[in-house]
Order: sequence, then C-alpha cells, then structure tokens
Amino acid sequence: MPEFGVDPAPAPRSIEDLLGPSLLAAMDGLEITSRKVLAGKLHGERRSRRRGFSIDFADHRPYVAGDDLRYVDWNVYARLDALFLKLYLDEEDLSVLLVLDATPSMNWGDPSKWTFARRIAMTIGSIALASRHRLSVATIDGGGVQHLRDLRGRGRTAEFGRWLLDREIGPAAGDVLEQGIRTLAPTRRGRGVAVVLSDFLAASDPLPSLQLLGGGGDDLHCLQILSPQELDPGSAGLVGDLRLEDSEDGSTREVTVTPALLAAYRTKLDTQVRQVRDAARRCGGVHLAVSSDSDIEELLLGQLRREGLIQ
Repeated sequence: MPEFGVDPAPAPRSIEDLLGPSLLAAMDGLEITSRKVLAGKLHGERRSRRRGFSIDFADHRPYVAGDDLRYVDWNVYARLDALFLKLYLDEEDLSVLLVLDATPSMNWGDPSKWTFARRIAMTIGSIALASRHRLSVATIDGGGVQHLRDLRGRGRTAEFGRWLLDREIGPAAGDVLEQGIRTLAPTRRGRGVAVVLSDFLAASDPLPSLQLLGGGGDDLHCLQILSPQELDPGSAGLVGDLRLEDSEDGSTREVTVTPALLAAYRTKLDTQVRQVRDAARRCGGVHLAVSSDSDIEELLLGQLRREGLIQ
C-alpha cells in the first residue's frame, strides 16, 4: 500500500518532463516584469529596449553568442582575453533570482511539492532566458546553498534545466531558509525579481529572511506550495488512529485524527499562511498559496499575470 501523501509518480528526468508541449506553447511571447524597475523607468532611471543610446556606463556582462559585437569592451578583452559587453543604464539587464526550498518537507505530497516547485522554476526561468534577462537560481537545504548564477539567453535553457533536474532534497537544520537567503542576498546584482518557492512550514517568522530580498530593488514573489493532503487532510483520507512522521526530523507521534483535531489543524494552517502573506506584503511583495496539483498553465496565465510577474 502506498504511503499517505507520497507521490507514486517517478521524479522528472528530462526538461520535457518539466515543460510539456502545452506549457511551452503557453509560454511563447511572455516576459518577466518588475514593477519597481518599471517605476524607475517612469522616473527616467533606466530600462529601455533601445541599445547603445545611453552614454551612462553601468556594468559589464560576459559575451553570449549572438550579442552585438559593437558593444564588446575591447580594452577588457586585451587585459583578460575574454569577451565582455558594456551595459548602459538604459539597457541594464533585469535580474531574476529563483530560490527553491530543498528541505525534506518539500519532498512530500501527491503530487510532490518538490516536483511542482521545479516545474514552476523551469517555467519562470525559461521565460526570463528567452527575454535575455540575467537569471540566477539557488536551492537551499541544511547543507547550505547551491547556486547557478548569471545565465543569459535562450541558449542557456538546457543548462538551466539540467541543473534543476540534478538537484535533490537535502537535510533540514534549523531555520534553513533564512540562513540560505542571508547567504544569497549579498550576491544580488542589479534590480529585478526574486521568486521564493517554498512551503514555508518552518516554525520561525519568515519576515527577516524575506526582508533581505524584498527590502531592496527587487520585486518579491513568494509562492507557498502546499500539497492537497496538507490543505485538506480529512478529504485526502487522513482519519482514525495513525502514527505520523515529521518529514523534517523523522520524529514520530501517535494521534487519533478526529473532526475536532482537523478543525484545529486548519485553524493553525490558516494562521501560518496568513503569517507568510503578511510578511511578504510588509516587504512590498506578493504572496500566493498554491496547491501542488495546480495546473501550471492556468497559474502562469492567471494568478502570476495578475500579480505582475508575467506579461
């Protein structure tokens, strides 16, 4: 008999498993947007799609096949024997950061929260790369942070997908998400969008970690991923005398699941979701609680578009 809340489906092994044909078609022509950067445009700060019109130098980035050679910094090439492009204020890349919670609680649910998080990350990241934005992605667990930085261009999509497929659930150790975000925050370059994919089921207050991402120039989007079994355990068949195991630390507890216990659980879950939502809003961010059985195409074209992440 399969374990309660454990996805019997095999883990995705290919990019096609993460992005089906229908989802690929829905993604065509979409772009990642940042309301904070748009506000900067309205005040004349930056971001025009024109190339080479500004005289205000901002930064360098590595050359990617297909870039215009007119903007190569040949002085840098002479020093480093590597091609870098000059970026100006009106053409500086939008920086997109995806943060995935890879602690054991994410490896639960039917469908799996971890599989769902990677599918969402693959979708958003592919749109960012197709729009030639600068993409970074990180997974966080008790063993630390794994980080793939500064991808740019559609040609890096396969590399990004393979990296996501290779990531595995790691151990839990204390307030993993906050520790990981504290490691990531100083590495941020430029302004743009930060997306956190997590169940946010840690007992600690999420506000300090979210402030590190949403307190600066980034639009913050928190996608709180919960399984159908977590959202409504009674309807999912969690009843009677049971031995429950904590997915984070492996501890067990024998309980009798009654209607009163389920009602108390729903109240506590509602409080926890509200705490994450309030923390995101205090950082000027957006919070979405989504089920791991949600249709990603509908999520992409519906809620994520309405909340300003996609256009």
